[in-house]
Amino acid sequence: MASVDSPEDNKGFAEKNDATFPILSDPDKSMCASYGVLSERGYARRWTYYIDREGIIRMIDKAVDPRTAGASLVKNLEALNLGGDSS
Repeated sequence: MASVDSPEDNKGFAEKNDATFPILSDPDKSMCASYGVLSERGYARRWTYYIDREGIIRMIDKAVDPRTAGASLVKNLEALNLGGDSS
């Protein structure tokens, strides 16, 4: 997960929501701009990039719904054969 918020804000978000995954802080918005997720209002869009072990983007989900994102993530990882330790 990446956010244009500060590391301190992301830490607070993670603690409040019991996040068990890292959150990348991109307060200068350079990484978000490079991936094309920076909105005209300066916020990062909720897109999911599926990147394989060779660094190739295999899929971009531009219709992320926070309520179903976890289930969608698992489904897409399985469909792309990107989950687990198999090659």
